[in-house]
Amino acid sequence: MANLFRTLTSNNVTTSLTAVGGYNSGTNVATVIGLTLANKSNTAVLVNVAHKANNKTTMLLQNAPITAGSSLVPIGGDQKIVLHGESIQVSANTTSAVDCTMSVLIQTP
Repeated sequence: MANLFRTLTSNNVTTSLTAVGGYNSGTNVATVIGLTLANKSNTAVLVNVAHKANNKTTMLLQNAPITAGSSLVPIGGDQKIVLHGESIQVSANTTSAVDCTMSVLIQTP
């Protein structure tokens, strides 16, 4: 079994929940070790972060504010999420105001 570290990004997050970097773990087990959402606009934005598994969406953050020019780190430090055929999705109330970076440790067979 190989362990691969990957960084996935989503630039210009939209108002619809979308998988970060288009990533779904598929048959692999992946551990999300970090998730950062950066507000690159001049005004505050609200962001959503969700875990999607088997067509079921569970909110991790809903309408969390990020002030202008700052960031929010909802996953990292002591907080990890394990994925198996699942994804982490993000959205913002303002299109193109937020960029997102997610670090994962992928275990492949």
